[in-house]
Amino acid sequence: MAAKLKVFRYADGFHSWTVAASSRAKALSAWGVKRDLFKDGAAEEVDSGPDHDAAIAAPGELIERGLAVDIGEVTKAAPPRPKTNAAAEKANAKVKALEAELEALDQAQAAEVEALETRRSELEAEARKIEARQSGDRSDLKDRLRAARAKLD
Repeated sequence: MAAKLKVFRYADGFHSWTVAASSRAKALSAWGVKRDLFKDGAAEEVDSGPDHDAAIAAPGELIERGLAVDIGEVTKAAPPRPKTNAAAEKANAKVKALEAELEALDQAQAAEVEALETRRSELEAEARKIEARQSGDRSDLKDRLRAARAKLD
């Protein structure tokens, strides 16, 4: 006795293929795919419809139908509205407080760096004065030493 035929349909959104076969495996083979389209919901068994009747009339043959795709009027979707709940508002307030704290810290640290740069400039100026004084003192002492040595000769 021949196995009872079932009708299976697979659609990809643009086309629909219907076949009458004795099993899902034979339907997949008729469609030429190895992936189990039934497992992920892309294919199904059908019990009625014009393609069902045509597939029963021609077992094992693919019945192909082009699907009409009407995209209608294309409009921009409104951006999703942010969820407003107490937890989100609390988190927002915490972020704003931390951002303000960070800004204050940045300003305080910038003031410290500026004060340090001022002190560095003052110390460099003082170092130049000391260096000039020491250079003059050394030059005077060398002149006196040369004069004293000259009297020895």
